[in-house]
Order: sequence, then C-alpha cells, then structure tokens
Amino acid sequence: MGKKDKKGRKRYESSSDSESVDSEEEARRKDLKERDEFASRLKKRDEAKVRNIVQASDRRAYEEAAKRLKLETEDREKMIPALRVQSRRKYLEKRKDDKIAELEEDIADDEYLFEEEILTEREKKERDRKRELLRLAQEHEKARELERVQRYHMPRDLGKGSTADYVEVDELEKVPQSEQKKWEKDQMASAVFKFGAKDSAKKDEYDLLLEDQIDFIQVLQMPGTREKKEPELTEKEKKKLDIQETKKNLPVYPFRDDLIQAVREHQVLIIEGETGSGKTTQIPQYLHEAGFTNDNKKIGCTQPRRVAAMSVAARVAQEMEVKLGNEVGYAIRFEDCTSERTIIKYMTDGTLHREFLSEPDLQSYSVMIIDEAHERTLHTDILFGLVKDIARFRPDLKLLISSATLDAQKFSEFFDDAPIFRIPGRRFPVDIYYTKAPEADYVDACVVSVLQIHATQPLGDILVFLTGQDEIETCQELLQDRVRRLGSKVKELIILPVYANLPSDMQAKIFEPTPPGARKVVLATNIAETSLTIDNIIYVIDPGFAKQNHFNSRTGMESLIVVPISKASANQRAGRAGRVAAGKCFRLYTAWSYKHELEDNTVPEIQRINLGNAVLMLKALGINDLVHFDFLDPPPHETLVLALEQLYALGALNHHGELTKLGRRMAEFPVDPMMAKMLLASEKYKCSEEIVTIAAMLSVNGAIFYRPKDKIIHADTARKNFNHIGGDHLSLLNVYNQWRDSDYSTQWCYENFIQYRSMKRARDVREQLVGLMQRVEIDMVSNITEAADIKKAITAGYFYHIARLSKGGTYKTVKHNQSVTIHPNSALFEDLPRWVLYHELVFTTKEFMRQVIEIESKWLLEVAPHYYKQKELEDSTNKKMPKTVGRSTRTE
Repeated sequence: MGKKDKKGRKRYESSSDSESVDSEEEARRKDLKERDEFASRLKKRDEAKVRNIVQASDRRAYEEAAKRLKLETEDREKMIPALRVQSRRKYLEKRKDDKIAELEEDIADDEYLFEEEILTEREKKERDRKRELLRLAQEHEKARELERVQRYHMPRDLGKGSTADYVEVDELEKVPQSEQKKWEKDQMASAVFKFGAKDSAKKDEYDLLLEDQIDFIQVLQMPGTREKKEPELTEKEKKKLDIQETKKNLPVYPFRDDLIQAVREHQVLIIEGETGSGKTTQIPQYLHEAGFTNDNKKIGCTQPRRVAAMSVAARVAQEMEVKLGNEVGYAIRFEDCTSERTIIKYMTDGTLHREFLSEPDLQSYSVMIIDEAHERTLHTDILFGLVKDIARFRPDLKLLISSATLDAQKFSEFFDDAPIFRIPGRRFPVDIYYTKAPEADYVDACVVSVLQIHATQPLGDILVFLTGQDEIETCQELLQDRVRRLGSKVKELIILPVYANLPSDMQAKIFEPTPPGARKVVLATNIAETSLTIDNIIYVIDPGFAKQNHFNSRTGMESLIVVPISKASANQRAGRAGRVAAGKCFRLYTAWSYKHELEDNTVPEIQRINLGNAVLMLKALGINDLVHFDFLDPPPHETLVLALEQLYALGALNHHGELTKLGRRMAEFPVDPMMAKMLLASEKYKCSEEIVTIAAMLSVNGAIFYRPKDKIIHADTARKNFNHIGGDHLSLLNVYNQWRDSDYSTQWCYENFIQYRSMKRARDVREQLVGLMQRVEIDMVSNITEAADIKKAITAGYFYHIARLSKGGTYKTVKHNQSVTIHPNSALFEDLPRWVLYHELVFTTKEFMRQVIEIESKWLLEVAPHYYKQKELEDSTNKKMPKTVGRSTRTE
C-alpha cells in the first residue's frame, strides 16, 4: 500500500513538474511574441516619423498630380468671376488712357491742318467740345492723383463679415516674401560679427599692447611632407576651378587605379589616410566608376556623426552632378534622403544597425565602407563584429575600413590580417608650442591666445577646439567684447561657431572664403578634428579637452563629461594647421602633461559606458551569444557576466538569455537598467508622473541643495522643510513639485537654498524621459497620495540596494552583509527604520547610503521573488530565543 502511494505521489509530482515547465514555456513564447509585436509597432512609429525627402513610388506621384489638378480646377472656378471684374476694370482704365491720348492727337492734328478762320460754326463748336472734354478728363486724372497721396481717410463702414484690402505702404514690402527676407537679414546680421577696421594699413605710432599674454615655448615640430609652399590659389580662384580639377588635386587621386586593383584582389581592405585626403568623398566615386554598382548593387558608407553624413553626401552629389537623393543619398535617424535610384548611400552607424535587422546579409550592397573607424564609438565597434561575420559567408561583399590615425595595424589584425592601403598625406611642417605653466581657465586662455595671434602673427585663419555649445558661446561673447574694446587697432576678425545643434546654413558659413585682409576664427567641437575639413587654417589652439559619453554609476545615468584628450587626438588637432602652409599649434597645457598625463589612444566607448545598456542594445539587434561575440576590444569577461546576471534579475532577459518584452522596452532608455526598470514598473503601480520626476531629480543627485558657509543653519532648516516621512526620494519629489507650483521660479530656488541650474537640468531630463515613456506606450498618470505605490515602483528597480538594521544598531546590506550607515543629510537619519532601500553608496569616512527610503520586507517578495527567498527576509529579532541558549545555570 505504501509503495503504491509513493508511486502515485511521484507520478503526480512529475506530471505537475512537466505542467509547470509547459506553462513556463508557454509564458516565454507569449512574452517573445509580445516583444516582437512591440518592436514592430515601434518600427512602424519610427517609419511614420521619418521624413522621406525623395519620394520613390510613381503611383504616389500620380496621385499627388491628380489631387493638384483637381484643386487647380476648383480654384479656377472660384477665381474666374472675381478675375473677370478685375480685368474689366483694368481694361476700362487702359481704354480711358488710350481715348485721352487719341483725343489729344485728334485736337493737335485738327489745329495743325485747319486754321481757325476757315472753319464753319459747327466745326468750331465741335473743336471746343473736344478741348473741354480733354480738360475735364485731365482734371479728373489730377483728382485721382490727389486720392493716391498718403493722408487720413475716414474708414468706410464695411458691414459685418467683410474686410478691407491691405494696402502696401513700404516700397520694400512690395517685394514678394518681404517679411521672410527682412527676418533672414536680421538673423544673418546677428550671426556674423565683424570687428576691427577693414583698412588698417595706416601704421600706428605705437604698438598694440595686450593686457595679458600667455608665454608659449616651442618644444617640437611635426615634420611635413612638403617643405616649400607652392603658389597657393586664392579662395576665389579655387571656387572658379573646375570641380574635376579640384578632385585631381586631392592626395588620393594618384592612387585611384592602385586602390581599385587592391579592392578587386582583397575582400577586406584597411585604408589609412589623413583627414582631408579625400577618402570619404572620392573612394565611393572611384568604385562606382569601376563598375561596383552594376546589377543594382549599392555602395554604403557609414559615418559616426549626422553632420558629416549629410555634408559629405551633398558634396558628392555636387561632384557627380546629380540631385541629392537620386544617385547619391543619405539616411540618418528620422530623415531618409534616398530613392530607388540611389547607388552611393551615406549613413550613420545606427542607421546601418537598423538595416541589419531588416536585411541581415546586406544583400543590396556590393561594397560597405566603415569610415572614421578611429573614433571607436559603441555603434562602430559593434559594426566591426557584425560585418566581419557577414564577410565570411558573403565572399562577393567588399569591406573597406577607413581610419585617419595610426591604429590601422590593430584593425588589420582584427580582420584576419587584412592588407593596409596607406594614402600619404600632404602636410606642411607644424610648430608646436606649449604653455610654461598649466592654465586654470582654458576658455579665457583661448580668448587671450586668439587675440595674441591676431595682433602679432601674419594673416591666416585660426581653429579653436572647445568641448561643447556652452563653451563655444561663452568664448564667442568674450572674444566679441574684447575685440570691440580694441576697436580699429586690429584687423577685422570674423568669429564663426560650429557645433551639432547649429542650423545647417550657419554651419556652412565656416567653408566660405575669408575676405582679403581679414582673419577668420572658427570655434569648433572635436567634429573639426577628423570629420570636417576647413580650408586655410594656419593656427590651431588646443586646450586639450573633449566631451565623452561616460556612464556614471553614482547617478545611474549616462552623461557627457569633459575629459583630457588622447595623444592621438592631440596630433590630429595639430595636423589641421599644416594643410595649406606651414602652421602653428598652440597647446594650452605643458609639454610634461602631454608626455605623462595623456593616454596614447582614446578609450573605446564600449569600455566607458554601462555594459547593461550595451548588452540590451546588442540583444535588441538580435545578437544573443555575447560571450563569444567578436569585439575589437572586448569588455572584461566578469563585468559582462555580471551585467547579464543583473539583467536576468531585473527581468530583462529570460532563463534562455533571450530579451523579454520588458527588456526590449528598457533598451529604449539611456539610463541604468535599474532606473529603466523603476520607470517601467511605474505603469503597474499607476504613478508614472511621480517616478519620472524622481528619476530626473536623481540624475542631478547631490547638486540640488547648497550650503553657503555664512548661512549653514538657514540652509539646513530650508532643507529639512522638504523632508518627507517616507524618505529622501519623496523629499526630492516634494522639491520638484513645489518648484513647479512656483512656476519654475528662480527666486523660489534662491529663497530655499536650491541650485536653479540643477533644477533646470532636472526639468530637461524629465521632459526627455516623458517622451521616452510615451514612446514605449506608457500613459503618464499621477498618484501622489499613495506613497506606498511610489515606494514599490522604486523597489521594483532597486531591489539590489537593500539594507536592514542589525542587532547592534548598524545597517548591513542584505546580500553582501556589508556594514553601511545612513547619510547625515537624509530625512531618515534619526529614525532608523528596520528595512531601507538606498540609491547609492558613497565612501567618505565610512560607507554612507545616500537617498534612502523605508520599505517593507514583504514588498521584496512581491517585486523580486526570484532574487529574494522568504528565509533571507525573516527578521531574527521577531523570533524568541531557543530555551537552551538563554537558560542560566543554577549556582550552588
């Protein structure tokens, strides 16, 4: 009997096990189906947003034409009666003029031919009548002239519903689109500043003395390939030069046939050529001319930057004498300028990623060029792995990797020792100067250096490298102000900024020729390092900094931070000065810094950003085996495994390591996966408005309150007024909501010791996050009264960061048993709740938990049942002590 029971139980258990496995498998399939549906909805929404600049289909064009004809007919029917009346009036006016002229001639003829004496009485009367008629007509015309004189008229009573015609007053206003032209004229006038005197040929009696100067010392010279300056053409003559001539003058031209031969012989080719050698614009054209675009195949060329993809495509279309969007086109995010006829296509790396999803073997391309490979963005690095894989099973696909720096050997080794094709540059020697001591404020040092060069050096344009839009605008203002003060003592200085957010027509101004006798100074980001080539640059000022995308593990956000550049970048920048003549590069740091403090090469982006995000992105691209994915610089194995574990715990990956629907949605957010999970959990707990605000406030963490030394007590009191009984996340929510209620007032921030700039940044981040929430189909709902739901949503993302109060009155983290303390600034510093969740750990004198909220241990089982077990969360303090332990021994 017992045996039977056991067998029955076993059978029952195994059947229930198989049922649970089946239901798990079913849930997995359902989730994957939902994920794919979500991805396709997202794709459709993106496609709807994409501006198709060139419409390909004829049917659509036919429909458009039919619609236009119909509208035209309707318009004609409406307009004809009014036009008839108007033309009748004009005809009568013209007829009147003709009749008066006829009458004048008639009278003149009559008087000339017939004397007064020989006329009969009737003829005399007829002549007088004609004269009187002419006089009246002329007086009538004079009266009309008076009407036209500008003066006050009594307004006519037009009655209801009718409006008077607008009368043009100003002569300039009569020109078509005059308002637009006037606005454009004002804009252009404010965009270009020209200072100094154009005719400063007259020698002053004394030399110009600048207030402050920087001492530079020349340490070394970059050797050039051309020592003597060939007779340079002026900018205007260059413009006159036929485009074909310009193409022949590029360094890449003599190697045209060798290059085509090399591409035919090898499947993968690494091309190393200096910026400005013409490799981006010319190589696709050479390959097209050599017949690589036959059989309806395309040549693709990827660029890391949007600006470069657009400007290069426009230039190539001009050279090939075709309309941009027909044979030559470009595709960037939300803008597609290609058609069925496109054979040379420029695009950003991200665009090619999306093409991989729809066409994994790139069947429509015969050649793929990955340009600016040395920039090593995350997208480019992933592309290397993808195209290397494709090249193995598509032997007819030619792959060109183009780089401007000397790391071509590394690319060659990665692509199975592919041959390197070097295009020699044509550089003049560049003298490199360093400062004697480090500069404290490099923006101010840039301004001083520009004026120093402008006042003391021969003519030639200046290129200044700054890190971003803010710095460029600050530098522009300082320069304008100081040049204005110098007045006519200096020659004309034209200041032109260039950065990604600047409108395209303003960016194009940097390529315009400099007027004779003037000097142009271009303030640029590192886009001018390799992506764009500006002619006539003789002087380069390099402060030695650039902005890079870094993941900040403290705030859980990816952010652009200013970092020192690498030696490779510094040499690229110096090389910009030696393109048209011997140049000079002024580095605003010491020679010792260059030698000892700068890295040799820029750290690849894949090693700087949060791997969790990179993994989500690769998974979204359909790359599942990440451990064996072919990276050029693989991220450390342990960190990759940790990232995968964390994503599994957050529910972004299932037990097969596949991306879930939740993971696919998380991939859309440029934040830490834990924060992304918190944002998505807000949908379940109906508090998305509050969670988005908390996420935005956490992103500017630590920079919200300030404590001036003389008002510490006031500042601390103001801070305590915002404290929420539930914890710091809710205090931050309080701060933002009160600021919003004050209509985002600066004065309110000042009174409450809150930094306005940080709040403004939080508001910008919040707007971006709201846009992304709507993109992943989450409705923004508010639920401010339910603090528990808000806390649960936070716990759903940050269940890794849990600590509990131990017997000794100290906190220990649940998983790693590490001793931690609540930060003194926290609202919960004196309360000591049993279970807390922290946003980050900061080590100063000891490990402090920053931004803490109180939670209940049962929530952890609700939001992360796979990560926490009931046993771990049981409170030992609630249990009674075992009897044997506590019993005292009887004394004798």
